[in-house]
Amino acid sequence: MMKSLIRLTPSVVPSRSFSGSINGIFNVTLSTIFTSYLRPFCRSRRPLPFHPVTMASSASQSSLTATPVDGVSDVFQLIQAHQAAAPRLPPVEEVRTILDNSVRGMLSTFSKEHEGYPSGSMVDFACDHDGSPVLAVSHLAVHSKNLLENPKCSLLVAKDPEDRTDIVITLFGDAVLVSEDDKEAVRAAYLRRHPNAFWVDFGDFCFIQIRPKFVHFVSGVATALLGSGGFNAEEFRAAKVDPISQFSVPISSHMNKDHSEDTKAIVEHSTSIKVDFAYILDVDSLGFNVKAGYQGGTYKLRIPFPRRAQDRKDVKTLIIEMLQAARAPV
Repeated sequence: MMKSLIRLTPSVVPSRSFSGSINGIFNVTLSTIFTSYLRPFCRSRRPLPFHPVTMASSASQSSLTATPVDGVSDVFQLIQAHQAAAPRLPPVEEVRTILDNSVRGMLSTFSKEHEGYPSGSMVDFACDHDGSPVLAVSHLAVHSKNLLENPKCSLLVAKDPEDRTDIVITLFGDAVLVSEDDKEAVRAAYLRRHPNAFWVDFGDFCFIQIRPKFVHFVSGVATALLGSGGFNAEEFRAAKVDPISQFSVPISSHMNKDHSEDTKAIVEHSTSIKVDFAYILDVDSLGFNVKAGYQGGTYKLRIPFPRRAQDRKDVKTLIIEMLQAARAPV
């Protein structure tokens, strides 16, 4: 584990308010206070080539040089070293998970009116059990008419639409009308992601499914960390959605609302960088992603768990352990 370059406020155990209120997320009782220190970070997984080490939204990489701390003057290099060792989901699992948790994208079809030219539409969607995007479309929509003429299409989904350096996924496939036999299952899957979509039962609406042929991803656009890759239909369908991602929103929301200082302490301990603030973006089995502030810039960082989380209760255990390690006397 990277040598710690900062000192943290001594505190052996998490605060009572943290220990008590975090139980509300996980619906379990905290029976004991953990006394062990943070386990060594797992380094068994190769880092994903398509993830930027850090993605600046308001500062350039040149601003990352800091005052020397124990001989380390280049904070960017320090972050690089940490991020390279941070375990991540396998690329195809991460892409599958991002798509499963997404609700909106840009559908590209072949224009019926303007032959030979592409047509783009912002659409809501949900993924069914095998990862195929499902759309509720009106027969009057331009993209519906285009798909009746030519079913070949693509769906572009950005993990963070406001950050072009984050992961962008393009799923290529053929659009097919959902049969009456499959309609109820597809409708249920769509409404789980869009519970207020009452219009799906209107007479001029129907469900279409985009059957994947190829999935492409790119990340680090406009940076020196540009990476990309792709999967065929069989690889994509065989991938599993990360089981912890379903708890990402409630965990992130609670931590950001009630325990932002605890998150900041965990980030500082994990990265050895004294950040101005940090809040959680999303959570998976191997860790979580944060947006952190440093000297006027904001950066996305990967914070790994000491080990893979097994379930929601285990995520709570890992967060408690990480906070305890961050607050422990140096």
